[in-house]
Amino acid sequence: MNENELEQLKEQEGHWVAVSDLMAGLMMVFMLVAVVFMINVETERNKIRDVAILYDTLRTQLYEDLQREFAPDMERWGAELDKDLAFRFNNSEVLFDQGDAVLKGEFEAILADFFPRYIRIITQEQYRDDILEVRIEGHTSSAWSGAASDDDAYIRNMNLSQQRTRSTLAYVLGLPPVQADKNWLKSHLTANGLSSAKVIRNEQGTENPDRSRRVEFRVRTDAESRIATILDQIAP
Repeated sequence: MNENELEQLKEQEGHWVAVSDLMAGLMMVFMLVAVVFMINVETERNKIRDVAILYDTLRTQLYEDLQREFAPDMERWGAELDKDLAFRFNNSEVLFDQGDAVLKGEFEAILADFFPRYIRIITQEQYRDDILEVRIEGHTSSAWSGAASDDDAYIRNMNLSQQRTRSTLAYVLGLPPVQADKNWLKSHLTANGLSSAKVIRNEQGTENPDRSRRVEFRVRTDAESRIATILDQIAP
């Protein structure tokens, strides 16, 4: 090998050393970015876990407070409380007349007793800032006498359930004991008619019309929105 060839070989070796150094540097940068990304993902995952734990604890405590307050009354009201914080009035005979949206006197008496105590509990300091919505839900069976079709029955029941929830909302909002919380209620309390979208079924899978006709008060926390915000922050 002559001197020129030796010089060319040295230049080539120097070139490949420079390229390999560059590649090694890029690999280190990529690894650093990957490590930082994984740390951020783990941090956000921990935030989501903490939010989930916080709201599971809140839901459990609120359920226990509501259960303790209303356990003596639920049987005579024809009501029940689920652990998902749905307070359900099932006795359709005391709620409304068939096809009517005017509250019966017996249901008004129940609401006058129930609602102020309910609001007193859920607006306590440890709950009120974490409550996104208090939903009044109206549910019907799938039947409608004289309906031209299933769709017709569904639409008619939708109108009826919406009118009933608005009647319920108007009544509880006007109760004297809750006037001090009127502003909070008007920003959190909603009326939602759901027709026969969520009928109650028997063990055999058939619809239970009587239990399907019901009114529910359901608390929604802002856990979902807080988790969604965290996910948006880590989305690429």
